[in-house]
Amino acid sequence: MEYVYLGRTGLQVSRFCLGTMTYGDWDLDEKTSLAVIDRVLDAGINFLDTADTYGKGTSEEIIGKAIQGRRDRVIVATKFKVRTAEGPNGEGASRHRIMRQVEASLKRLNTDYIDLYQVHRPDPHTPLDETLRALDDLVAQGKVRYVGCSNFEAWRIVESLWVSDKMNLERFVTNQPSYSIFNRYVEQEILPACERHGLATMAYSPMDGGWLSGKYRLGQPMPSDSRGERMDPDAPGNRAKLEKVEQLALWAESRGLKLGQFALAWLLHRPGVIPVVGIRNERQLADNLSALDVKLTEEDFRQVDLVSPSPYKDFSQDGSFWFQEPRAYRFK
Repeated sequence: MEYVYLGRTGLQVSRFCLGTMTYGDWDLDEKTSLAVIDRVLDAGINFLDTADTYGKGTSEEIIGKAIQGRRDRVIVATKFKVRTAEGPNGEGASRHRIMRQVEASLKRLNTDYIDLYQVHRPDPHTPLDETLRALDDLVAQGKVRYVGCSNFEAWRIVESLWVSDKMNLERFVTNQPSYSIFNRYVEQEILPACERHGLATMAYSPMDGGWLSGKYRLGQPMPSDSRGERMDPDAPGNRAKLEKVEQLALWAESRGLKLGQFALAWLLHRPGVIPVVGIRNERQLADNLSALDVKLTEEDFRQVDLVSPSPYKDFSQDGSFWFQEPRAYRFK
């Protein structure tokens, strides 16, 4: 397993983070989930991501059981903000709710600290300084080690860093957006902002909801054990996406790779990006780990850009930016 520093912190995490949204009441039962987490930890992945709303809290409970006896080996990330209860304070990022939610998460996780505590979504009704002050207090109390955000726009990220600097508060060290070959909107402003200011990017949905896994192919029936079973492949939007999948799959196969491996390798070549992967079984774990050994070429990146162009434009370059064509964001 490869390890990288989490943003500009001194904390080292695995190149993959295990996303556990489907563990618990929403999909995988506890026994299966625990078995998968055991295998994932044995493979060297030390970074687990969950949220207080996943499986109505059962995802956190499962992680709490999985990390017993090895808490110091595991980096646990969870999130708050999304509604978890009825009533006027059943959602949000206010001080009142943060102080309640962290205690509930600590109890479910069966631990006395959370490594990375993230604002799940922006809260337009709570001032950022209120949220950041509460998170800063949690760090001072030892209940949280680092803080991060999720689904924040570039301007919100920069504003949060300005508030933290102005008020001498803990700063966000991560942002967690959706990011994949088919979903590159973050390259326009969010990724440049994170790279500029030292935030790690935890990329969720790296397979774009299964489209890049290789299980949906043009002219083939949708697998019966997937969400694609309910999808009409002949709908115009789906047909167009299947054609893009086919182009990428054929290119990956010409390189001796599965499409899923190729899609993950593409993300791994992006500096500061940590894919958040959903793993349900041994085969998926092996496929994900094999992406670590894939070395992509400039031609690979060009092929991706032809199928799914980046929205990124560098307005600092000479010439009239009004006529600049989008170009790929920098890859290593």
